[in-house]
Amino acid sequence: MKIAAITDIGSCRQENQDNYCAQQFTDGSGWGLVCDGMGGAAGGREASRIATDTMLQYVTRQLHTMQRGEEKQFLMHGFDVTNRKVYDEATTNPEMMGMGTTAVCAYVKDGMAHIVHAGDSRAYLWHEGQMRQLTRDHSMVQQLVDSGQITREQAAQHPQKNLITRAMGVSASIVPEYNRCETTAGDIFLLCTDGLTNMVSDDEIALILQETTFFDAPRLLVDRALQGGGQDNITVLLMGVEDKEEQHG
Repeated sequence: MKIAAITDIGSCRQENQDNYCAQQFTDGSGWGLVCDGMGGAAGGREASRIATDTMLQYVTRQLHTMQRGEEKQFLMHGFDVTNRKVYDEATTNPEMMGMGTTAVCAYVKDGMAHIVHAGDSRAYLWHEGQMRQLTRDHSMVQQLVDSGQITREQAAQHPQKNLITRAMGVSASIVPEYNRCETTAGDIFLLCTDGLTNMVSDDEIALILQETTFFDAPRLLVDRALQGGGQDNITVLLMGVEDKEEQHG
């Protein structure tokens, strides 16, 4: 597993409310988390910070107890623990009232990727030149797309595209969405906030991943989002699946 990530304030925001964390392990596995805070200047920044810090502590302390086949339960419980931490701060600190954060997390091991998310931060799989979105946005606009009221193209321009229907910290409990997929050496998982996907098309993202070296791609993706307007904070986290020879040099 190789990991590369970058976060940028963008061109229009006063501060960066995105956050991320990631770890790679000697057995070739790894995980990453990307968050996009909301709820006022201080609240959004604090929500994403609490979420990444809490999930990192949870994985660091508990990952060794997880057995094969328990990945979904492990990640979902991690989201429960993290949601409660953000919610407790939002409800006990008047300055943080109403804060929350999106979250998208991927854990990759033994030829499988396990994805859990809440909100509209996304996970993609780039596989042999093709890119596939692994998450479904928890947003009002996505609900309109799902019901056939608008098209995906209309959704991209919709004035309410940033209204999300699920997030960490907005209630005492959370119902994140889980899915999984098989992985092979050479696959790249992209976790990102909407500061990237609102500015750069999926096709262009795929082309950059195709034509750019792994560790250069995050910076180039951010640069393209800035060229497109940089209307929001931008976070890009790449997780590259390696074969055993690459893992051991």
